[in-house]
Amino acid sequence: MKSLFDSVCTEISQLVTSRYSTSFSLAVKMLSPSIQPEIHAIYGFVRLADEIVDTFHGYEQEMLLNELEQDLQTALKRKISTNPILHSFQETVHKYGIDYELVDAFLKSMRFDLHKSNYDDTASYEEYIYGSADVVGLMCLKVFVGGDQEQYDKLEYSAKKLGSAFQKVNFLRDLKDDTLNLQRSYFPNLKVDYSLTTETKEAIIREIEHDFDEAYKGIIQLPVEAKFGVYTAYIYYRRLLQKLKETKAEKIMDRRIRISNPIKIGLLARSFVNYKLDLM
Repeated sequence: MKSLFDSVCTEISQLVTSRYSTSFSLAVKMLSPSIQPEIHAIYGFVRLADEIVDTFHGYEQEMLLNELEQDLQTALKRKISTNPILHSFQETVHKYGIDYELVDAFLKSMRFDLHKSNYDDTASYEEYIYGSADVVGLMCLKVFVGGDQEQYDKLEYSAKKLGSAFQKVNFLRDLKDDTLNLQRSYFPNLKVDYSLTTETKEAIIREIEHDFDEAYKGIIQLPVEAKFGVYTAYIYYRRLLQKLKETKAEKIMDRRIRISNPIKIGLLARSFVNYKLDLM
């Protein structure tokens, strides 16, 4: 029975989400069960591509990424794939009418990671963030609004801002690993030697706070099926940003800033109270 295959593929995408990101997995659990499989499918696909460019060192990464794209295009055409991650993703693309331009922009940014080390101008920085984060938020938005194009257009700007905020927080949190291990520098205002000054950190924080403020305007307008889950992720990342803000610039280069599990649980409780009391 193909329904069993579909179910197994969905479970594999969910497993990928839970194993690679406990925080995102927790936020997805706060979404309506009716849309959780599709968000897992989106995450599974983007994680697979991201792993190719970030961790498959010593292998033919560009060839693997090209093959992934070719396999996806075949899956979209046939509406089936023997690759469980691609099968779940193609089902989601078809079900909600996700524009392939979003997928194409994402893969373009993934290719940047294979060849580009520095984003020393605003235009290339913004292009990378759009492809690596904003479009992922837009794919999820298509699911959140049930494919409704009018509602999608209304919330598109805020969804992109939320994607940008999440990605920039990740950049700042992972600054040590990106610069020392992957030899990448995403922020165009970093010094030549990639060191982070207090002034630069404060400028980056202000930029991210603005993105979060704009994103919040859309979060409160999301359908009920998605609002609590997205708000939970928003609260978590704002807390992570606050912790980065309180950390000295040189310390951010020394270690990866994290949120402990007890604090995560507390943030979840706070989100639930705010949501139930309509304090968002």
